[in-house]
Amino acid sequence: MGKRSRKRGGGVEVTASPTTRAERDAARRRRAEALARTSADGARPARKPRPGKTSFEDRPPAPWGSFPLVELCVLVGIVLLVAGFVVRGERGASMIIGGMALASLAGLELSIREHFAGFRSHTTLLAGAVGFAALALTFYLTRDRVLMLPVAAVVFGGAFLVLRQLFVRRSGGVGFRR
Repeated sequence: MGKRSRKRGGGVEVTASPTTRAERDAARRRRAEALARTSADGARPARKPRPGKTSFEDRPPAPWGSFPLVELCVLVGIVLLVAGFVVRGERGASMIIGGMALASLAGLELSIREHFAGFRSHTTLLAGAVGFAALALTFYLTRDRVLMLPVAAVVFGGAFLVLRQLFVRRSGGVGFRR
């Protein structure tokens, strides 16, 4: 055992703990046994719910089970981004665009799942995705650059209101969760 440094002198008196070491050891042993019993039963100890806050355990499960599809898509997207910056040229630009698209779609899927389950509100992100799709579709169909922005803004506003109400219903009346 190493030495413990302790200030001495100075007129400060150290008082003894009101409990003995044996009592503290017994209390630790009781806590460990209680924890072992709850983990052996498979039941988790009850947590105090925090209003408006969510925990990792409350997250909605993926439809494909425990396979980490979203995480793998993000990883492949990051690898494509880095490789695109290394390769350069036309092939590099294609890799960068592909990496951004793949990682964005993975994040969008997670946002959709969490929003529609009432876990966390991703109203602005989802309404922005719908607005961007409307912007791209308007440009593709009409090639009118003046019409693109107002159409996208109207679609964004409508999608925002609908998605907000949907989240409030799914979350049990909560308008926003952190």
